[in-house]
Amino acid sequence: MSDCVSITEVTTAAAWIVGLAIVALVATGWRKTARATANPARARRPDRAPTGVEVTAMPAPLAARTRWWKRLWSVVAGSVLAVWVGAILATALGFGIAWVIITLTSMLKK
Repeated sequence: MSDCVSITEVTTAAAWIVGLAIVALVATGWRKTARATANPARARRPDRAPTGVEVTAMPAPLAARTRWWKRLWSVVAGSVLAVWVGAILATALGFGIAWVIITLTSMLKK
């Protein structure tokens, strides 16, 4: 058995991929934003007086804290759902990988 690819070649290829990914991320950050610019035709004219309703600032009450049993219930329910979904995914992946291995190596024909 001979080595086809050296570690240096793999490292160089990985560095190129990472470099190109960084360039792509920087390039997507330089795009024009989707925010609309102000229309100068709709600007307020200095000869017109502002019209509208006067707004007064009033302090708002703080939101009530969530009860401790609701927080505990959300933690328990989230944990149960995470374990349940994890078990289903692990079972599906296990059966899928076993099927692929059995099919590709023809172990049932021996």
